[in-house]
Amino acid sequence: MQHPLAYRMRPRNLEEVVGQQHLVGPGKIIKRMVQARLLSSMILYGPPGTGKTSIASAIAGSTKYAFRQLNAATDSKKELQIVAEEAKMSGTVVLLLDEIHRLDKTKQDFLLPLLESGEIILIGATTENPYITINPAIRSRTQIFEVYPLTPHDIQTALLRALKDKERGLGNYQVHLTSEALELFTTATAGDLRSSLNGLELAVKSTPSDENQTINIDLKTAEESIQKKTLSADKNGDGHYDVISAFQKSIRGSDTDAALHYLARLLEAGDLKSIIRRLLVTAYEDIGLANPSVCQRTVAACQVADNVGLPEARIPLADVVIELCLSPKSNSGINAIDAALNDIRSGKSGQIPNSLKDTHYKGAQKLQRGQNYHYPHNYPNDWIAQQYLPNQLQGTQYYQPKTNGKYEQALKKTYDRLYQLQNKERGHHDD
Repeated sequence: MQHPLAYRMRPRNLEEVVGQQHLVGPGKIIKRMVQARLLSSMILYGPPGTGKTSIASAIAGSTKYAFRQLNAATDSKKELQIVAEEAKMSGTVVLLLDEIHRLDKTKQDFLLPLLESGEIILIGATTENPYITINPAIRSRTQIFEVYPLTPHDIQTALLRALKDKERGLGNYQVHLTSEALELFTTATAGDLRSSLNGLELAVKSTPSDENQTINIDLKTAEESIQKKTLSADKNGDGHYDVISAFQKSIRGSDTDAALHYLARLLEAGDLKSIIRRLLVTAYEDIGLANPSVCQRTVAACQVADNVGLPEARIPLADVVIELCLSPKSNSGINAIDAALNDIRSGKSGQIPNSLKDTHYKGAQKLQRGQNYHYPHNYPNDWIAQQYLPNQLQGTQYYQPKTNGKYEQALKKTYDRLYQLQNKERGHHDD
């Protein structure tokens, strides 16, 4: 059985690695490790098909160490023991451990002393954030390097190399690839080189040659041979939460086009629930009192989106994202409640004034509950100065109004006037 093209074209040394030049380029850290033969265990973290296995294979090839590959989820401790025995007999082994975030405690405990002694150079590969998913005992003994989706230029370099390589690639086929087909292969997989290479191989091997023994790959053939990927296909992956974060921050920063871009990623992933939740939070956290009416329209748009579902939900969602981006912003509401919560959690609460305490039970009068309470509606303008905060918190201002929107400008005027009147009256009482 012949291995897939992506497997056959794995780099034999660091010079053959495409992309990830921040790690393997001249003068960069992994390149320096290999040149100095001072390898340390590492975790490579990033999306599928971006070169984690390739880098591990290239490190082994460049150093001439034995290279073994296991999966933390499916391979047992026995397979680890076999690798350990090989390392004891023949020297250092470079072990690529896929899905290292799924390494259980038994396998971890077996590996740790081997990492300490240097018998095994562990290269863990994961698509999950290692700072969240990987045990601290493993993290403390490894360096963590993030790998990024490959650029179309990186993928094109690898595809053209595979088309020319007669030993491992498709060089023994006479292939004519149109520029449109090449562009699709380089852009349709969201930086996943493995998918691009395997799509190219399927196109070449499933397309009959013409009378000149040439295999012609046009755009239609390419489209039928490759599975397109979106940048946010995994609703539970770490990258998905990065998109959600970028979505809210783009709205907060009033960048309409960026917000629409991240909305499109989330829509393509089909995660309507996350979009709705994030928009509702964003409306009240970042726009809030600067424009309460747009908060209400956000609620309405989210209800419509939820009712109609995808793909039509994209219409009200796009409208409200544009409006949120272009609205004045204020976070005074969240700042106010967080300041109040901080006082409560740090023990600043105090006794509720007797005048405000409940009086709807027998004996309340004997306890002086509700005495000296002034019912505001009995006074001009339905207001009278009296104490509401506990003694130790009198004069505290949790709400710090902002003036980006006309609505909150009006709130600020009222708040400032009432605060001054209330505290002026308190000053008379203090005297």
